[in-house]
Amino acid sequence: MDLVRILCAIVLPPLGVFLQVGIGTQFWVNILLTLLGYIPGIIHAVWIIARR
Repeated sequence: MDLVRILCAIVLPPLGVFLQVGIGTQFWVNILLTLLGYIPGIIHAVWIIARR
């Protein structure tokens, strides 16, 4: 299941974070990072998925 989440995180980073932790602080941080730059959003999303 983590592979699906990581693929979602690469295509749409907030979706990967949402699937992992739901709507919370990390989700909103990821939306902000994705809006500021796509790559930071991907890095954050993969980090969130990999650490749990």
